[in-house]
Amino acid sequence: MSTASEVGTEPLVTVTTTVNGQEVTATVPPRLHAADFLRQRLGLTGTHVGCEQGSCGMCTVVVDGEAVKSCLLLACQLDGRSVRTVESLAEDDRLNPLQQTFKEEHALQCGFCTPAFLMTATALGQQGRGCPSREEIREEIAGVLCRCTGYENVVTAIERWFAEHPQRAEDADPSPEALR
Repeated sequence: MSTASEVGTEPLVTVTTTVNGQEVTATVPPRLHAADFLRQRLGLTGTHVGCEQGSCGMCTVVVDGEAVKSCLLLACQLDGRSVRTVESLAEDDRLNPLQQTFKEEHALQCGFCTPAFLMTATALGQQGRGCPSREEIREEIAGVLCRCTGYENVVTAIERWFAEHPQRAEDADPSPEALR
């Protein structure tokens, strides 16, 4: 990250990050939130913004294999890091197995929280710990608020995804080659 220029009194910084397998270099204000960078600068609107305080979890993305709330990160903190958003999950305009399982288990209603649940489950899969228990799944998704589903179907969908696709879950690879 380097200071690129100044506009008025606010300096700009250059950030280079990998987003959904593609290297991105952008010049941004140092106070720009990562969620706003993803949505407004990169057009990745699947990352939703709810509270802007880290309470609701709607903005959850995967950064270097960990589920993080992008409203609590600055865009400049993504410099040199790998980011995955919900847009990375679909394969050739088809739902990936995790998304398909959410659909089949009715783990969504209004859909506003769905990207956050999907990315939290994706990060859990990248940890390579094998099939988590229902309690472990509940702990992982506790940071994502949902007013519609009651969570039970979300837990069931994640549990089923791990059971049916253990190698895919454990080998969830954020590299560009794996995202193709």
